[in-house]
Order: sequence, then structure tokens, then C-alpha cells
Amino acid sequence: MQETPTATHEKTKTQEVSLFMFLAAGLIPALTIALVGAYGFSIWMYQIFVSGPPTQ
Repeated sequence: MQETPTATHEKTKTQEVSLFMFLAAGLIPALTIALVGAYGFSIWMYQIFVSGPPTQ
């Protein structure tokens, strides 16, 4: 039995909304946190191995 165009359109619209919610509420915030953490970690490692402790 073939699906009607309206049913197919509703299915793709539901999938699109689900994908948007996953990206907006899950993936993008997780990537942002990971990137900020990686940047902070790289600065920390630079300070430990290259610049050393602060001096006066």
C-alpha cells in the first residue's frame, strides 16, 4: 500500500522538527561546551609547559 503525499509530508516534517530539536537542544550546546573546554585546556597546558609560573 502506498503512502499518500500528505502522510509522507507529515512524516518528513516530523523528522525535520525532531532533528532541529536534537541540534538546538543537544548537539550544538555539547559542541560549544567541548570547544570552550578544549580552549581552556590548551591555555592551561601552554602555561604549564611554555610560559611557566608568573614572576615579578
